Amino acid sequence: MAAKRLGRLCERTTSLLLCDMQEKFAGNIVYYPEIISVSKRMFDLAKIMNIPTFVTEQYPKGLGPTVKDLGDLTYAKKFEKTCFSMVPSIQQELEKLPDVKSIILCGIETQACILRTTTDLLENDYEVHVVADAVSSRSQTDRLFALSTMRQMGAYITTSETVLLQILGDAKHPKFREAQKLIMTSAPDSGLIQLFSNPML
Repeated sequence: MAAKRLGRLCERTTSLLLCDMQEKFAGNIVYYPEIISVSKRMFDLAKIMNIPTFVTEQYPKGLGPTVKDLGDLTYAKKFEKTCFSMVPSIQQELEKLPDVKSIILCGIETQACILRTTTDLLENDYEVHVVADAVSSRSQTDRLFALSTMRQMGAYITTSETVLLQILGDAKHPKFREAQKLIMTSAPDSGLIQLFSNPML
């Protein structure tokens, strides 16, 4: 009998993916500043916990670089891409991390690159945790249906606060004090209450 998947997050078996948070998207994505802020929260956690992190940029020649508000990207490995999925660009790097079973996914757009990346990751047998307050789209409708689709596919739709606490797991964790500053600052509102009040989700 196959073991039941529970979506457990552990620093030793987790990687963070930050998808296409670039300058040219700023004026078009709903809750863009909030999504960047929450994604930075996840990136800061990854640096504290030594979680491997990958950043992609969709056609940066036309859409610009990753926004500076995300922080210093030297910790992460960065890749350019043109296809919607992040996976073809980072697959070789992921294969170098055989212990990684879970992926935390943030970025834009939910119905395009986030959905396609989730599909590819699930097909490659990863557990995918889509951080709902760290993904968005040009419309809330597309964001809503993409989150619903990914849940039906088997991804975990979660929040940054949940990820923080599940990764730490114990107030006695040696890095708890360092990560506590992230917990003490609540994530900004990005319209999730309105989205998740829909019975479809």
